[in-house]
Amino acid sequence: MTDKQYQMVDLLRIMTQLRHPEQGCPWDQQQTFASIVPFTLEEAYEVADAIANEDWQALPSELGDLLFQVVFYAELGREQNQFDFDDVVNRICHKLITRHPHVFGEQSERQLSEQQLKENWERQKATERQARAQTSILDDIPKALPSLSRAVKIQKRVARVGFDWHELAPVVDKVQEEIAEVLAEVAPDAPASAALKEEVGDLLFAVANLARHLGVNPEDALQTANRKFERRFQGVEQRVVASGKAFEEHTLESLEAFWQQVKQTESK
Repeated sequence: MTDKQYQMVDLLRIMTQLRHPEQGCPWDQQQTFASIVPFTLEEAYEVADAIANEDWQALPSELGDLLFQVVFYAELGREQNQFDFDDVVNRICHKLITRHPHVFGEQSERQLSEQQLKENWERQKATERQARAQTSILDDIPKALPSLSRAVKIQKRVARVGFDWHELAPVVDKVQEEIAEVLAEVAPDAPASAALKEEVGDLLFAVANLARHLGVNPEDALQTANRKFERRFQGVEQRVVASGKAFEEHTLESLEAFWQQVKQTESK
């Protein structure tokens, strides 16, 4: 490992070399816009994971991996004479300056209230959608977002035009209604039907809406629940190992007793 301090220009040069048709890397040469999308998503999640773990030593490396994805797309665009990295930088700079007149605009624009800033933001987004021939306010919500996050984004977007409940009670009623509709589609000893799948989806959408109205990010809440379950189940595993018996030799009641022990330990 060299002590050389690399710059952005070095990364762009390395990317070009990796894609070189004769002297490049066979794997990199084979990639397309579509083929590297899964890697981009994975790298974004690894950045989020490093932040969640407060692993500040690993974060620069994870951010570098994510930056490399951007550079990869830019190189593919350059090769196809569509765009290059300079175009990427130029677009984001223009977008940031345009969307923040209260920072980069005239002095009068810097005195706007928070509500006025939100209204300006929505007008700008609407103009951008119109320029892309997008007629719906939902058109620019990425379909690749995690489903819970996308549900909340959809709900927030329609709420901006008044399509939303203003009280909590009807939101709770909707969740209860969806639970009843799920149970109505349950058929004992039968595989899940398309109708049951649809009702479960409606229930999840309603729960995401409830979380939004409570000011809770459902994606974050579910991540916390996942981590809590993992932590507690690992405690159960430790007790199973200490018992000298395999999981299969324990009844559900004994495993539940271990679970309760773990919960009690956490509460102390």
